[in-house]
Amino acid sequence: MKIDIGCGSAKESGYLGIDRTAYPGVDIVCNINEEIPLPDNTAEFVMASRVLPYVDNLMTVLAEIYRISCHKAVVCILAPYAHSYPHSSNPFFKQKFDEYTPRYLTGSFFQPPSSPLSPAVPDYPVPVPPFDYRLLRMELFYQYPFDQSLYETEELDILKTLQANVVHEIMYHFVVVKKDISHAELEAMSRNPQPEPRVLLERRRLSRLREDLF
Repeated sequence: MKIDIGCGSAKESGYLGIDRTAYPGVDIVCNINEEIPLPDNTAEFVMASRVLPYVDNLMTVLAEIYRISCHKAVVCILAPYAHSYPHSSNPFFKQKFDEYTPRYLTGSFFQPPSSPLSPAVPDYPVPVPPFDYRLLRMELFYQYPFDQSLYETEELDILKTLQANVVHEIMYHFVVVKKDISHAELEAMSRNPQPEPRVLLERRRLSRLREDLF
């Protein structure tokens, strides 16, 4: 089953739509801050497009999404990028997302390093999350004028580190891990094409048009 959480009135085609408001097309009306009324291990794919910044407790909601997802389900999250003045000043945004967010969503990050090349365990107390999401891929969507082909990837990487208002949105694809999984399996999944929010189709189209103009 594919689930669109916070679908609003524009539910993704072929998905079970969940929203707190009974818009046309919504299949389940509920407050995801409290619970998602679905059995364990139900979802094979979960779409959460521009909804998670509004939740009261991100860890609680991610734990609920984890519960309803089966092992190796994929969760796609599209969210406003934290380091943007319009986003940081929005009083309705309660959660922030950037390229460092994924490291706090996997229990493997908090395990003792197995080799000198493994990520270091933080030297400050950080609760181990009650779930294990592994990042398959991450994509940044730049805002004007940084969304043009005038900049190399390396230049953009430096710019977003030095200043705000370079990146507009960020998209992640995570895999839900409930059993042992090998690095080879994760790598293979990362190469597979994955669904993404329909709203990105128009964004990609406009980006291609701008590139053609320049």
